[in-house]
Amino acid sequence: MSNRKAYVKTVLQKLVHVFNSNERPLSTFRCYLADVTSKGAWLNRSSIIFAGEDKWSVDPRVSIVSSIGSKREYSLQIQNVDITDDGQYTCSVQTQHNPRTVQIYLTVQVPPKICEISPNVVVNEGSNVTLFCQAKGKPEPSIFWRHITPSAKKTETGEYLVITSITRDQSGEYECNAENEVSFRDIKKVKVTVNYPPTILEMKLTGMGLGRPGLIRCETAAVPSPLFEWYKGEKKLFNGRQGITIQSYSTRSVLTVSNMTEDHYGNYTCVAINKLGAANASVPLICKSTLPELSPFDYSCVCLVQLNCKLMITHHKTSNTYH
Repeated sequence: MSNRKAYVKTVLQKLVHVFNSNERPLSTFRCYLADVTSKGAWLNRSSIIFAGEDKWSVDPRVSIVSSIGSKREYSLQIQNVDITDDGQYTCSVQTQHNPRTVQIYLTVQVPPKICEISPNVVVNEGSNVTLFCQAKGKPEPSIFWRHITPSAKKTETGEYLVITSITRDQSGEYECNAENEVSFRDIKKVKVTVNYPPTILEMKLTGMGLGRPGLIRCETAAVPSPLFEWYKGEKKLFNGRQGITIQSYSTRSVLTVSNMTEDHYGNYTCVAINKLGAANASVPLICKSTLPELSPFDYSCVCLVQLNCKLMITHHKTSNTYH
């Protein structure tokens, strides 16, 4: 006994549902009996869901529905469709002659969702770093990484991002992007902090005339932020003593002299220290008046530069001239 086409015109149907955790869709698979004496059954793959009006499935979300006034409709309805409902459904209609079937394939698409990502990372410069990002979705999402910099280019594709011998320039936020064809991409970030020892970037003097206020600024680069110490020669300086104020910030320290005197002349050293090392730089503060008759307010602190000038005199006997 050969099979014939189903009562409905479409033998094979395809339904696509986009699953969203905030919106649980309702799906209805249409099927019609040949007449009131026909018997129907619904199967999911090889499992029987309904046989006639008898429910075999224990899933409370599935039910048989029919149109008002229609005794021939034998449709299957699934509430709160999720990804586990994906697959083939078959409506089998038993008539007096031959069984007829309708096959419906339900595709449940799921937007990308990052389900696991590395925590924020703190490492020392030169270390190897591995970041991990895992996402779910259907179709399976593609994952790519991006270092949040002005250029903001993709850096790597895949769940793992491996950085060997990391440098301070590679610190910052790394963005994991998960995307598929269903919906907008999902994005999460990991912050990578790279520790490195201090470096003195600049020592700068401002003012420093006798009788005037002046300051020395010490600029550094370091992670974590350094502690600062100041020395005049071999003597450690302290805030609030000898007319000196020391103010330190995350990467900068400023030494201020409220009223410059000759006692403040000398070699000043800024020392920056963190757990990875230390750095220091010195600047000489040498004051000299080239015009003694001027008031102290006309004195200035300068870097002394000695210029040598040699005068050569040649006597030409023939012309009795000097050059």
